Amino acid sequence: MNKKVVVLGGGTGLSCLLKGLKEFQVDITAIVSVCDDGRSTGRLREEFNQVAVGDIRRVLVALAETEPLFEELLNYRFKTSSDLNGHTVGNLLLTAMTNITGNMNKGIKSLGKVLNLKGNVIPFSEDNSITLMGEMEDGTIVEGEHNITETHKKIKKVFYKQEPVVSKDAIKAIKEADLIILSMGSIYTSIIPNLICKDIIEAIDNSKANIMYVCNIVTQPGETDDFKASDHINLLNSYLGKKKVSVGIFNHEEMAPELVKKYETEEQKDPVILDRENLKDIEIIEDDLITDEDGTFKHDTLRLGLDIFAYLLNHRK
Repeated sequence: MNKKVVVLGGGTGLSCLLKGLKEFQVDITAIVSVCDDGRSTGRLREEFNQVAVGDIRRVLVALAETEPLFEELLNYRFKTSSDLNGHTVGNLLLTAMTNITGNMNKGIKSLGKVLNLKGNVIPFSEDNSITLMGEMEDGTIVEGEHNITETHKKIKKVFYKQEPVVSKDAIKAIKEADLIILSMGSIYTSIIPNLICKDIIEAIDNSKANIMYVCNIVTQPGETDDFKASDHINLLNSYLGKKKVSVGIFNHEEMAPELVKKYETEEQKDPVILDRENLKDIEIIEDDLITDEDGTFKHDTLRLGLDIFAYLLNHRK
């Protein structure tokens, strides 16, 4: 029987991880953050009173077993002078399917059949009143995920305006998991939003699964400036309950100096240093995980998937 892997996250980091992991014999469930309120997603949330669909669309595309052209279609963003401007085809399809079936969960499952998904996709919540709040280091309180990322101030902590109603399917998946993975990605606005809810923390604490974190390759302005690998782990552990991160996957490949300079100058991002001396309480998996084929640093999805699968094989009871 395949091991059950539950991955929590959002944004491009989650979809990148899943794209590689789906190539291996594991039972995947992705729990997706739904507090995004910008661009196409934000407009659809307001018009149709639904949770954010953008990150869900990315995850559906990542797990889909379809032609590459269909992937391009789902991610296609209209550029026009009409109301369609900025909307992606996938966001519109998911919104339509949600309206047809009556709720987001059923909409995802129905669209997933068409896409021949290699895994399950569960929204963290179907409560559209879900609003992410951020307290900045200077004491400023910012409302809304989009505004938090656009504030360009250092984040002290994030929380919800009101406690959301968490998906029962998400709780069930966590309790039955053999491994819980916290994906790479924006740690305050994509990963931690899945952890600031007592029901999720309780489910994690009651699960038999270890917690794995896949560390980012570079820092993110306002979220993880000057963060080393251990800082990422410590931050996540501060939001977790009794059960903490027990294994981490880290890149140890040296980055091309010209790209490091480009990221530092243009995006104020720096490589995340693997400070092994401060990670003595967890199992460290390190590998050459960088791909920069298109001039940007990204995780090698297939190699990352292999590292996760190898961990599961080595820890099979």
